[in-house]
Amino acid sequence: MPKVSSTDLSNKLGQYQDEALKRPLIITKNNRDRLVMMSIEEYRRLKQLDRKALFVEELTDADLETINRAEIPVEHDHLNVEYEG
Repeated sequence: MPKVSSTDLSNKLGQYQDEALKRPLIITKNNRDRLVMMSIEEYRRLKQLDRKALFVEELTDADLETINRAEIPVEHDHLNVEYEG
């Protein structure tokens, strides 16, 4: 994903707005990723994925394999007490 500084964004706002219609842009401040600028269509697409629920029957074999291989990170082992409880 292309990056642009907030200063450069301020100086060339129209150009970067047009660019963001084609692909998301990372906006940086003090060389740190801070924001993402994207088209409203892409934002809405991503938000819709946020809310999508599937029935187990709708999961692909690849989805199920990914779920089966998933592991809880070591730093969250303390949560197993609730699971095993």
